[in-house]
Amino acid sequence: MAKRIEKSNLPVKTCVVCNRPFVWRKKWSAVWDEVKYCSKACRTRKQTAAGAATRL
Repeated sequence: MAKRIEKSNLPVKTCVVCNRPFVWRKKWSAVWDEVKYCSKACRTRKQTAAGAATRL
């Protein structure tokens, strides 16, 4: 049986759009190093935020 990881010991990252912390998820296990956004909404908002910054 595989060794269990306690939820309190899961890796944490900060979303580059909303700056909120988010925790490792099993579906991200293969790509955890590339994960930058906490949700689909933030991934969608990244283009809007980048576009707004260049217009200033």
